[in-house]
Amino acid sequence: MADLFSPVDLGALALPNRIVMAPLTRNRAVAGDVPSPLAPTYYAQRATAGLIVTEASPVCPEGHGYPRTPGIHSPAQIDGWRQVTRAVHQAGGRIVLQLWHVGRISHPSLQPGGALPVAPSAIKPAGQAWTSTGLQDFITPRALAMAEIGGIVESFRQGAKNALDAGFDGVEVHGANGYLLDQFLRSGTNRRNDAYGGPVENRARLLLEVTEAVCDVWGSDRVGVRLSPISPFNDMADAAPQATFEYAARQLSPHGLAYLHVIEDGAGSPGEAALPFDFTALRQAFAGPYIACGDYDLARGNAAIASGHADAVAFGRLMLANPDLVERFRRNAPLNTPDTATFYSSEEKGYTDYPTLG
Repeated sequence: MADLFSPVDLGALALPNRIVMAPLTRNRAVAGDVPSPLAPTYYAQRATAGLIVTEASPVCPEGHGYPRTPGIHSPAQIDGWRQVTRAVHQAGGRIVLQLWHVGRISHPSLQPGGALPVAPSAIKPAGQAWTSTGLQDFITPRALAMAEIGGIVESFRQGAKNALDAGFDGVEVHGANGYLLDQFLRSGTNRRNDAYGGPVENRARLLLEVTEAVCDVWGSDRVGVRLSPISPFNDMADAAPQATFEYAARQLSPHGLAYLHVIEDGAGSPGEAALPFDFTALRQAFAGPYIACGDYDLARGNAAIASGHADAVAFGRLMLANPDLVERFRRNAPLNTPDTATFYSSEEKGYTDYPTLG
């Protein structure tokens, strides 16, 4: 019977185990939003994971929404990521880059020329933006004009090309967590009345166009897509999430993607209110490998694999705090406790200094 330690193929990605490192924003980039000199060590420490998905990486300057997030749109950034991929490959690992545009979850202080962030519709999110000078209230974004949407697609295409140049094994399209592609997909943030708004067929259009563009660069068997059907993060909601996300999964299926990566938080996971969503139906709507993510532990992860619910399971905080998580799971050894105070700061502390067994 398959378990987390069984090998699996996700498209062209041959994994020695089914333990995936989830993308984790760490805010440690240096000047020019270049990956930190510590990043090669950080990722290589976790190279025993079946697959590493990097922290989200903005595909263009306008795609940034947080300080010190490493981009994939300048030569220096590409070279910084090249150091990461080289270190991970030397350690025997496999690594894909998550392609990102935050859309409205930004602030003029983080935008080129102090411009307004862009979005499908001019709807201000609740909450505050994390800027280089501290928290500031979100502002009302600018709705993208129809003529600009092609440029968004091309930014993702170029980001995919840059990731190829940097030596990655594939890429993951970030369509989750209330960022730009998710903002177009969900009805709560998309009030457009053109070809990219209204019915789900239109709201899913940008996600599908971006995915197709990225597949043109990489080949579909090295491209994954991440979705978060019921996560309220970044003030997100949808009137009919089951129908919306099953439609998206069915439309993504013909591409022959490496995987669909789904954040299942919100469905009764620890600390979350139970929300009505059938992830089994979503999994069945997608004709390809499925990565489950959301407060999984060793027992739940093995159960998800054994039942056929998932082909692999992504671990975030556990992998952050346990660079040797695969071996700790294998031995059923005690786990390090994540230091929440260092998630987004402190350089090497809470980044490259978590102890391994022995």
